[in-house]
Amino acid sequence: MKTLVVGVGLIGGSFALALRKYGLSDSITGVESSPENAAEALRLGLVDRIVTLEEGAAEADLIVLAVPVDGIPLLAVKLLNKVRPTQTVMDMGSIKSELCEVISQHPNRDRFVATHPMWGTEYSGPSAARNDAFTGRTVVILERDRSAPDALVLVERIYDTIGMHKIYMDSGEDHDLHAAYVSHISHVTSFALALTVLEKEREEQHIFDLAGGGFESTVRLAKSSYKTWVPILLKNKYNVLDVLREHIHQLQIMRKMIETDDAEGLEKAMRRANSIQRIIK
Repeated sequence: MKTLVVGVGLIGGSFALALRKYGLSDSITGVESSPENAAEALRLGLVDRIVTLEEGAAEADLIVLAVPVDGIPLLAVKLLNKVRPTQTVMDMGSIKSELCEVISQHPNRDRFVATHPMWGTEYSGPSAARNDAFTGRTVVILERDRSAPDALVLVERIYDTIGMHKIYMDSGEDHDLHAAYVSHISHVTSFALALTVLEKEREEQHIFDLAGGGFESTVRLAKSSYKTWVPILLKNKYNVLDVLREHIHQLQIMRKMIETDDAEGLEKAMRRANSIQRIIK
């Protein structure tokens, strides 16, 4: 199998490494808009060659879209316009509503498999790519009934082989709502906390000297690339705003309890929060 990875950064590069490790692809080419990232991807051996989209798409059996989410719908349509019946196109983006809507009526819709591997780090670029990045993680496969059986089987086989747990969703809207709760709000909170501390640090130069593991783990996501997260938050705007309203409401409740020395209320709230252990081990 010949694979084309469009966007050889954290996700695309890690996927390329997984394909190599498990012998799932005979050759891997890449499309990369950044000359620096292209050179780094070649140096690290993530891809065999850097090619143009047209050249790579003409040769590939599998085309993987791992670019920022605002670029995926247009790329998907462009590729589906010329896709052959033996080719499969898949994406790895974290926003699905717009993509699923844009390609919904395309005559070659069945050659596309919409996926979202639930993994990432605060780092970006080819040098952030990791071996075994996806092992033990969950991947969401969207609208599987809209994909051709052979295309779906190919993508499922890859995810099975690299050790991912598959779940299925029929609606891009449902996916994006869930993603806002489990991923996007965490990043907004982390960015906001980092800005809060950076603002305070103007007054207290030694504040970071006291930063421990709790602060590091909470603010870690603030190191994530704005090139990745600005499009995600704006493309999932209404779901993110909905979650933010509830988050702000909970912060206001805790603020009031602290202001009024409500130890009983704080304890009750924290005990309830502790129950998240049922979901996150």
